[in-house]
Amino acid sequence: MERGTTGRHEVTTVGGEEVRAFVPDPLPPQPPLELSGARQRLLETATLSLGRLDSITHLLPDPQLFLYAYIRREAVLSSQIEGTQSSLSDLLLFELEEAPGVPFDDVVEVSNHVAALEHGMARLRGGFPLSNRLIREMHEKLLASGRGSEKQPGEFRRSQNWIGGTRPGNAHFVPPPPALVEDTMSALERLFHEAEGPYPVLLTAALAHVQFETIHPFLDGNGRIGRLIIPLLLHNAGVLQQPLLYLSLYFKQHRDEYYRLLDRVRTSGDWEAWVDFFLEGVATTATSAVETAQRLVALFKEDAARIQASGRTATAMLRVLQALHERPLLTVNEVSRRTGLSFPTAAKGMTGLADLGLARELTGNRRNRVFAYDRYLAILGEGTEPL
Repeated sequence: MERGTTGRHEVTTVGGEEVRAFVPDPLPPQPPLELSGARQRLLETATLSLGRLDSITHLLPDPQLFLYAYIRREAVLSSQIEGTQSSLSDLLLFELEEAPGVPFDDVVEVSNHVAALEHGMARLRGGFPLSNRLIREMHEKLLASGRGSEKQPGEFRRSQNWIGGTRPGNAHFVPPPPALVEDTMSALERLFHEAEGPYPVLLTAALAHVQFETIHPFLDGNGRIGRLIIPLLLHNAGVLQQPLLYLSLYFKQHRDEYYRLLDRVRTSGDWEAWVDFFLEGVATTATSAVETAQRLVALFKEDAARIQASGRTATAMLRVLQALHERPLLTVNEVSRRTGLSFPTAAKGMTGLADLGLARELTGNRRNRVFAYDRYLAILGEGTEPL
């Protein structure tokens, strides 16, 4: 449905030139979303897919292991959309305090993304509301170091930003003037708090994501925070026990369509085309996450069976394998610390895994060796190749 422009333009002066900044109308859209039969079926499919994703916690022996790795996969993908070149292995090496083979700022940005999400989830679990204050706290974590650390971490912007172009005057899109950021974000915050709002939470998340991206309330990090709001909204509404729905891969794979539909909402009010795209992304992403978890469970069982059938002393090797379930890149020292095995026993267990092709040494060093659980990383890393 085309409603016409979904906001108004404010003329503001930036760097001596007048520009037309876009100020979005408050949500929900008017007239209301058209929930046709086909769109209703899309919503039902996406909701069922989310339910299956939420139940994955009962399939996994330890859901926290999957959550640990999946959060980091999302951090890599979301940061890649913003131009970083880190891989999942780079991030895991960085967390081991090993030197990654990428620019330092790139991997720091990805690590900060993990910290921002984990902070948001911890606050929500502690009873803190999903709010502008929490969004600012997450932004402060996101820009705590690396590129962007000088761009007012944790604060709504006090100057004009723009998207595309070299200056506001030739930009593709100019968000609201800084004087209106607080008001527009307060209106969005009210949507977060409407537990009995006009739409199911999946539709609310779809609307809120566009509105946040349109307001662009920070000088940097808007895309990453905007994508994080989606799983936080779903968790806050009780739809997901764990923040396991991440749309960055879907947005990355359909990048041009994603930006085209955001523009279409602003210029012609076609919320429905965006909602269809979003719901398809939710269904696709949730189904993929369930399949990934099932593949990992099968991998863990298969590799444990290979160890048992190898004729070797299996106890130490199984404990080392369990440590690699928790962290698929590890040093022998870290394995020893995690398992309680002595260093020689941990080293022998890891060597046994390497002999079976279950682990691979990365450094070529005789000391401070780093081992990778390659098959686990391959499954988890699908789609995370740099753009």
